[in-house]
Amino acid sequence: MTPDETRLLRRAIELAANSRAEGHAPYGSLLADPDGVILAEEHNTVRADRDISAHPELKLARWAARELDPATAAATTMFTSCQPCPMCTGAIDRSGLGRVVYALSSEQHDGLSPKGGFPRVPQEGPALFEEARVPVEGYYT
Repeated sequence: MTPDETRLLRRAIELAANSRAEGHAPYGSLLADPDGVILAEEHNTVRADRDISAHPELKLARWAARELDPATAAATTMFTSCQPCPMCTGAIDRSGLGRVVYALSSEQHDGLSPKGGFPRVPQEGPALFEEARVPVEGYYT
């Protein structure tokens, strides 16, 4: 990592610390352009918003998809205090951001939590392919 990337990752950790100090969950993220200019910052507001999707990474991915053109989004880097969860990773992938740099891995994070990660909810499928494909078929062409 470059000194500028280290500075930006430290800022994400600072956002996480500030979030915890304000009574929120301890996660922070920012989006920077190729020159290291911070475009947007967020912290976790899951409890305050009573919204399980109020992760900083998801909020930034949504902001980028709404506010940035695809080329600009592709040139950005998200710096985040923890590795994005699967929900946030999906949003990041769809938003077209260029890359993500994180401080704590998911495994390291789970090791700091006495309960570990969230239990997986069983999923079943695929089912009813012929019926389910009708509304989707041709949409992407």
